[in-house]
Amino acid sequence: VTPAWSLLAVLLSGQFMALLDVTIVNVAMPSIRTDLHASGGALQLIVSGYTVSYAMLLITGARLGDLYGRRRMFLTGVLGFTLSSLVCGIAPNVITLVVARFVQGGGAALMMPQVMSSIQTGFTGRARAKALSLYSAVLAVGGVTGMVVGGALVSANLFDSGWRPVFLVNVPIGLVVSVLVPKLMPADAARGCRRLDLAGLAIAVPSVFLVVLPLVLGHQDGWPAWTFASLAAGVVLAFLFVVVERRIARRGGDPLLNLGVLRVPGMGSGLVTLSAGMIAYGGFLFSLGLELQGGLGDSALRAGLTIAPGGAAFGVCGFYWRRLPARVHHLLTTAGFVIGGGGYLEVGLVLGHGGTGGAALQVGLLMFGVGMGIAFSPLMTHILVHVPAYAAADASGLVTTTLQLGQVVGVAVFGSLFLTLAGQVGPAPSANAISTTLSWLAALVAAGAVVSIVLARTVRRASS
Repeated sequence: VTPAWSLLAVLLSGQFMALLDVTIVNVAMPSIRTDLHASGGALQLIVSGYTVSYAMLLITGARLGDLYGRRRMFLTGVLGFTLSSLVCGIAPNVITLVVARFVQGGGAALMMPQVMSSIQTGFTGRARAKALSLYSAVLAVGGVTGMVVGGALVSANLFDSGWRPVFLVNVPIGLVVSVLVPKLMPADAARGCRRLDLAGLAIAVPSVFLVVLPLVLGHQDGWPAWTFASLAAGVVLAFLFVVVERRIARRGGDPLLNLGVLRVPGMGSGLVTLSAGMIAYGGFLFSLGLELQGGLGDSALRAGLTIAPGGAAFGVCGFYWRRLPARVHHLLTTAGFVIGGGGYLEVGLVLGHGGTGGAALQVGLLMFGVGMGIAFSPLMTHILVHVPAYAAADASGLVTTTLQLGQVVGVAVFGSLFLTLAGQVGPAPSANAISTTLSWLAALVAAGAVVSIVLARTVRRASS
């Protein structure tokens, strides 16, 4: 095993731990709701708070890795993640848990950029494509493992602690990783060639919060005037962010997001396609986790195991997609989105008509897993494969931020849709909620499939 692949194995191990906490909470939500008397909006903040800070600090984490060394930042992130996991596990109330989740996401944001940057700078050609496939496979396996492990820990109710072990399990893992990182990950010199864009960060963070918070809290408060004012202010700040970043780039500075990288062939259409897929993915896991436990009365463990085969298919297909004939690789994202969208519809039909699981539900979940598996890995490869080495950090920042913010938007928008419909009076409101939500998710994935055709044409022209 070459040093580059050994390093990748260490980095992906840290990524796996952080990814567990993206989904491990989904099956613990009913238990948290009961124990801490959490509202639906609070549950969404517990899930998305982690991902919001994760997404917003990813690019800054990458820049800090350049300035102070990737190993140092990776280790700092591991230690911060471990400490905040401990606080999550002993949190006495919802506010403490939400705040600790934001801090936990910040720790993950220091770890994760070092993974993508190392892939972009340490691998080229087919080796880079294989490394990106491993990255995507870990992304999928980490997500499904989180659902299963979370379900097992909640159902086990260790020491009568309920949901708390889903966070405390990170503490011993984090300590082990923090010991191994200095031994297995070689030290790298601080390059210090790029400065932190504090102005961009100061605009981007409030912009995201002003958009996400009303989407999360609006449905339970009846959409008061402040929610629309907040959304408008967030959009204005987003436009201001673009103006500021372009001005910094024109002056030869180091913008938080170098929007010039969007001119790389396939980057624009690829990011739009990726956004559609990740929004649907985030909304799907959040809504399905609540439906299986709240609507069908499944235990946390059964809910995790129900979703597990689909997640496993996601990981397997995401890794082995390159074994398919090369002449069809540019079409895989489109085909995968079509299959995955069909899976959303199938799951929605089964649960929306009073189904309780069984073979019909598993067919839909396997369609979701297979479709998204053969879509995402080629998509990641096609977005990044033509990026020149000097733009690797900027491209990686755009892609990883899109990955995480997509999930945040999915939880905020489609989680709110599900919770609003599930709270209505009438026969089987939960079944109607999941059916309607998944129908809209299927429509979103279909739109992503249409945009992916543009990417497929770009990839085909570039390779011919």
